Amino acid sequence: MPARAIPFPPMEAELVRELPEGDGWQYEPKWDGFRGVLENVGTELALWSRNGRPLLRYFPELRPLGDLLPPKSALDGEIVIVREGALDFDSMQMRLHPAESRIRRLSAEIPAEYVVFDVLVWDGEPVWKRPLEERREVVESLEGFRLSPCTRSLADARGWLDRFESLGLDGVVAKRLGVPYLPGSRDGVVKVKEHKTADCVVLGVRWKGSREGIATLLLGLYREDGGLDYVGSCAVAAGRRAEVAARVLPLVEDDPAWHVSEPNRWGGGELEESRVRPELVVEVRYDKVQGNRFRHGTKLIRWRDDKDARECTWRELRPPRSSASVEALFA
Repeated sequence: MPARAIPFPPMEAELVRELPEGDGWQYEPKWDGFRGVLENVGTELALWSRNGRPLLRYFPELRPLGDLLPPKSALDGEIVIVREGALDFDSMQMRLHPAESRIRRLSAEIPAEYVVFDVLVWDGEPVWKRPLEERREVVESLEGFRLSPCTRSLADARGWLDRFESLGLDGVVAKRLGVPYLPGSRDGVVKVKEHKTADCVVLGVRWKGSREGIATLLLGLYREDGGLDYVGSCAVAAGRRAEVAARVLPLVEDDPAWHVSEPNRWGGGELEESRVRPELVVEVRYDKVQGNRFRHGTKLIRWRDDKDARECTWRELRPPRSSASVEALFA
């Protein structure tokens, strides 16, 4: 665990629907990587996760940053991987591997970067006790580090939400001016994640208990070759189960061997699944796509009776890339 001289665990953010307005806020991009406190307050350079897990062994390419730190210093930031101009969270997860040989290979093939957004301790001084605007001055004085940009313009912050979706950013963070660093607290920091919508085909269901109701809709999108890919799930609220059952049950097909593979973090457990004839289209709200899946469960918005299932293709989740790049944030 980090030395006691370091404020820990890291300051967190409260999820809100709208960015706060007024002169008392500083806005920053919300990076999609692993939160990390980089410090040499202890006996050697260390990089800690928000849960106190040592991360430096998984990202050895970040060790040279220790040469830029004076003794007894600590930074708060985000470990990210940029590929083809966009953040790549899937590559981040690949780095958490027990084999040192694999770690060394991946650190060369897909190197990570450390983006600094706060200074906690500098040359033994507890900078974290200062208000945000003074800490930001220290951040901007750092040399050799990637610095997270910031703005006090609400218009610029809203522009980040609009323009940088394709870059893999996870939203925008607003930090209240005049507030010191508050370890483990959500006071004074909020975050907004832009929720997007997509039209998906209902390709299956996950049953509640012994088929007494539909717990989850399983969603799909068509590939260019005509195949249908599973992309995630959508929980069915109790108040909508009768409505969903009326539409879906007539299309359930008897295929005991059918199932979709889904990593555990998307849920599902051992609930029974059934195939559904791919005729229904639903509009769902989601916040993030990771690889070929919605990272989290989606929310059912409405039925799209006006749309043919074959129109639901991967363009729903993979719009044409803009010419923007993550590098533009550091310009």
